[in-house]
Amino acid sequence: MNAEATRQVDELRETIARLHHQLTRYNLVAWTSGNVSARVPGSDLMVIKPSGVDYDDLSAATMVVCDLDGTLVEGDFAPSSDTAAHAYVYRAMPEVGGVVHTHSAYATAWAARGEAIPCHLTAQADEFGGEIPVGPFALIGGDDIGKGIVATLSGHRSPAVLMRNHGVFTIGRDARAAVKAAVMCEDVARTAHLTRVLGDPAPMAQADIDALHHRYQNAYGQRGTSAATS
Repeated sequence: MNAEATRQVDELRETIARLHHQLTRYNLVAWTSGNVSARVPGSDLMVIKPSGVDYDDLSAATMVVCDLDGTLVEGDFAPSSDTAAHAYVYRAMPEVGGVVHTHSAYATAWAARGEAIPCHLTAQADEFGGEIPVGPFALIGGDDIGKGIVATLSGHRSPAVLMRNHGVFTIGRDARAAVKAAVMCEDVARTAHLTRVLGDPAPMAQADIDALHHRYQNAYGQRGTSAATS
């Protein structure tokens, strides 16, 4: 790596280590499950969590660097078992700068049912632009999960997909945006579950969903900052 790539990798190691602690903060993962990765701008590299390392032990030094074929380039640990899936997403979707995987309880329950989360909330319209879709079942370890993510989210406004019988994958322009999508996915999944318990949720008109999504994506928040909720 040249000096600029090395600098970017060092910064991303710090960022990705810090973002993993957001997964535990919002109760999106258990034990060592879940992962966050980020594309290294201007190169065919990514930074990702090591496999099977406790969250309390994660630091910039424990993050690993892989190429976009999923091959380890730098680091003292084996990369996440989901590395091939992340790598496939980066190869297929050049606009994506961050990928997150969680097994958050409510969203994963919808994935276990093989059911998309319908859009009945303004917050879901804002962030996801409609339903949160379900992707196909795929075994862990190869790039079949990545293929399912790309096939489901290509052309879809949602940055989150519920992979059937598995869990949640989210994408974003950077890793922070992908983490935010994972947090919001679990939030709306929980509320959607509660509405089912209480009865039939009230529908939202597609025109209202479209208007809410456009406003949130283009006018909400402060200039030059990532959109925040509420």
